[in-house]
Formats: sequence, structure tokens, C-alpha cells
Amino acid sequence: MIDPSVARKNRRTLTLLLGLAGGMFAFGFALVPLYGLLCQLTGTPSVELRTEVGRAPVGGEAISSERYVTVKFDAAVHPELPWAVRPLERKVRVKLGEMREVMFVAENRSSNAAMGQAISSVAPWQATGYFSKLECFCFRQQSLAGGETKEMPLRFVVSPDLPAGMDSITLSYSVLRVAETPVARMESGAAQSMN
Repeated sequence: MIDPSVARKNRRTLTLLLGLAGGMFAFGFALVPLYGLLCQLTGTPSVELRTEVGRAPVGGEAISSERYVTVKFDAAVHPELPWAVRPLERKVRVKLGEMREVMFVAENRSSNAAMGQAISSVAPWQATGYFSKLECFCFRQQSLAGGETKEMPLRFVVSPDLPAGMDSITLSYSVLRVAETPVARMESGAAQSMN
């Protein structure tokens, strides 16, 4: 025969485990709205907004919007990278849906070759899903020889679906030093030997 105190402990343990399993199940369903709330409170774009591609016309599609937006550009270089990076135009006025090209200039201020990677961000973050970079120097690592200056293009489109209250967007770049890998050294050596 089972001792009544042991049976009571077993029931209590079973109830606790069932409650824990039910709580975990409910928490799984609550994660999606909690994540959305966290993103809203911290100002971080949600996965849905980051993966949404602006529905801007591409190629020969007609552009129906007559609305313009000001796009400002900014670049900051990490102190470990001896580069200066700046846009040739600090701001441009862009018709929604039109492709626009802006040039950035990068200058290696040291006598040694260095590799960098630009990381972009869009402000306000709500505009991220409406700003599409078609070509950008930020898509891959850049290498500059000592004293080299290079122009780097940025081609972008701002979607006609941009919400009405947004009249200004800022595209900022943080340029960081990248450690040169053996493969990158071999590629850069091969490129120099071809010149």
C-alpha cells in the first residue's frame, strides 16, 4: 500500500509538472506578440519589417508617385581603421520610386593597405523596409592600398509606399576594420601582380 503522504507528494509533483508544461506552451504562443512589443519599445525593426522589401518599381515599370523625400548620408569610421569616408553629396532630394546613384569617397590615410567593411543603418527605422539598396559598397569588404583614394557607388530606390509622414531619411554607415584573411591576401597579391 502506498503511504498517503507519498501519494500526496506525487500528486503535487504531477500538478506542478503539468502546470509547468502548460505555462511553457502558453509562453510559446505569447512570444510573437511579446517580441513585437519589445521591438516597438526599443525602436528596433522587427524581422517582418527588416525582411520586407519595398515595393518600388524596377526597370521599366511606370512610376506613379509625384512625392519627394530628402535622403541624407553620413559615414563614421572606427578609430582602428586609418580611412576617411564621406559622401560626395550630403543630401539629395529623391522622387519616390526612382533609382538614384550617390558616390562615396574612401581614402586610406596610412601607408599600409587596409580592409574595411561598411555597415549601414536607416533612420527612422520605420523607413528601413522602404529603402532598397540596389548596389552598395557595403555589400562586400573593401580594400585600399596605402594612400589610395577610391570612389564607391551607392544605388538605391525609396518605395512609393513610404508612409506619408516621412519626408526625410538618413542612411548612416559605420566603417570597421576587417582582419585580412589568407584568401584575401592571395587575391590582393594576384590583383597587384596583374597590374
